[in-house]
Amino acid sequence: MRQLGKMPAWQRTFVIAGMLTCSATGSAYLVGHEFQIERALLGNHLVLASHGLSAMLASIALGSVLPFHLKAGLQSKRKYFSGFTQLGFLLTLVITGGMLYYGPAELRETTIQFHWLTGLVFFAIFMIHVFMKWSLRSSRIQPS
Repeated sequence: MRQLGKMPAWQRTFVIAGMLTCSATGSAYLVGHEFQIERALLGNHLVLASHGLSAMLASIALGSVLPFHLKAGLQSKRKYFSGFTQLGFLLTLVITGGMLYYGPAELRETTIQFHWLTGLVFFAIFMIHVFMKWSLRSSRIQPS
C-alpha cells in the first residue's frame, strides 16, 4: 500500500529536477544580469531563455502532482505552512513572470525585483518542504 500523497519515483524526480533546473537557471541569470557577476556568461539571453523553458517544465511537473498531493496534504494535516506558502509563492512567480513579458513597462523594474526575491524565498521553502520529508523518514527508521 502506498503512503498518503507519495509520488511515483518518476514524478518525484520530474518535480525536483524541474524545480532545481528552474532555480539554477534563474539564480545564474540573477547573478549575471542583476549583480553583474560574469555577465557575459550568466546574464545572457540563452540563460534567460533556459530559465523560461525550465519554468514551463517545472510548472507542468508541479501541476501533475498538485491535485492528489494537495488533497493528501490536507488529509494528513501536516506541512500546511510550507505547502500553502509554496503554492502562494508559485502563483506569485507565474504572475510576475508573465508581467515581465506582458506587463506595463513602468512596473518592469519593480516586477523584476519582486520576481527574483520571491523566487529565492520559494526555492528555500521548497527545499525545506522536500528535506522535512527526508528527515522525518530517517528519524522513523533509526532504532530507539
